[in-house]
Amino acid sequence: MNDDTHERFSVLGALHLTVDGTPHTLRGPKVNKVMALLLLRLGQVVDVDVFIDELWEERPPRWAVSTVRTHIYHLRGQLDEALGTPARHLLHTRQAGYVLDIDPERLDATRFVRLSKEGERLLALDRPAEAASACHEALALWRGRALSTLRPGRVLAGHVDYLEELRIHAQRIRVEAEMRAGRHRQLVPELRDLVAAHPFNEWFHQALVASLRESGRRGEARTAFQALRTLLRDELGIEPADEPLWSVPA
Repeated sequence: MNDDTHERFSVLGALHLTVDGTPHTLRGPKVNKVMALLLLRLGQVVDVDVFIDELWEERPPRWAVSTVRTHIYHLRGQLDEALGTPARHLLHTRQAGYVLDIDPERLDATRFVRLSKEGERLLALDRPAEAASACHEALALWRGRALSTLRPGRVLAGHVDYLEELRIHAQRIRVEAEMRAGRHRQLVPELRDLVAAHPFNEWFHQALVASLRESGRRGEARTAFQALRTLLRDELGIEPADEPLWSVPA
């Protein structure tokens, strides 16, 4: 790809392409799905059968293969239009399918994974402030649910769920880093939001209890724990973990 063209591809929210600061939205729901598959399997050959499975699932038409070729043709045309240069040097045809060849750092999901792993590495080295900063930068790349403007089929749905799990893990690493840095009071509002968004994530509940307790709000901590116990008993028939799910310095 031409290094003079500054393009970025986004999947952590609405699928779109940004060229020199100008956003471009692809036209056509199936073209968008084709692009999403190529981005989420960046550098890998995406088999034609994978496109067919995503686009039609159980009942593909007899002409599915030729229709995939048509969607690729239209995708190349739209990329040509957005980039102002032929897209044939980045979207390649292979015997089994198609492959998108771009610098991985131009995809927000790649940068998110790299920064999240860096945050986890820094936390393991007991550098909580730096770990929290790396995870904060990673999470700032999200603009809503992954591929929020699409209706994913079963292939893309798996990718969306995987990215959401990585997002939750990055949130957990950042919260733990902030707790190790002693920022319990500042975390309470965010943890209330996380508990509301992920009501069955026991770790976030326990982190809220600990942050309230460490902030001197012991009554609220007890109330939060009782709310967790009631939820788990009523909905899942289980008890909360006896021990904290993380280590908090004394």
